[in-house]
Amino acid sequence: MPTRAYGQYCGLSRAAEILGQRWTLLILRDLLVGPRRYSDLAAGLPGIPSNLLATRLKELEQDGLVVRQARAGADRSVVYALTPRGEELQPALDALSRWGAAELREPREGEIVTEASLVSALRVASQHRTPPRGRRRAFTVRVGQAVAHAIVADRAVVVGPGPAQPSDLIVEGGPGFRDLLAGVLDPADAVASGAVEVTGDPALLAEFVEIFRVPYRADAG
Repeated sequence: MPTRAYGQYCGLSRAAEILGQRWTLLILRDLLVGPRRYSDLAAGLPGIPSNLLATRLKELEQDGLVVRQARAGADRSVVYALTPRGEELQPALDALSRWGAAELREPREGEIVTEASLVSALRVASQHRTPPRGRRRAFTVRVGQAVAHAIVADRAVVVGPGPAQPSDLIVEGGPGFRDLLAGVLDPADAVASGAVEVTGDPALLAEFVEIFRVPYRADAG
């Protein structure tokens, strides 16, 4: 019997055998942003031993969730990408991300925000509300070294890595950025206190907060 097996004929058991290994969910989160080279995955997962990353990727290939492929065009580097079976996991991973976000407060010592985690957080936060009608808006969000963008148009939100070109509003998060998105700080107080810095049309900050509001549990430690 494989070492990952639980010995139960159950869909959840089978899913746990595939997804329950350390780092697996974060590898999948990063690949949901887009295909990545091995070095990109390693850089986006600081702390993962190289041999463990190689093992997890091999397991995910064997499980039919990840495939290696060569990029098209001049850049023929080998990247890892999700298969259609792997992409089916996005709703489940987004639900887990939203559930876990309700427990977040100040980062623990040594915790960082990565590009993929920022993209994932913005995508998940925008899923449960419809943006207001209006012109196309482009937001760039910077938290530490991580940069992501969100394009709001036709009452839909598209989130991706890197800055928007051009941006209607650039939001740079500092201490208390999550409190702004959780509604603990209102936009004016967040700017005045230095929780965020904005460049562009400051009137758009309230709209940004409404679109990307995050769950909040007042009783969480």
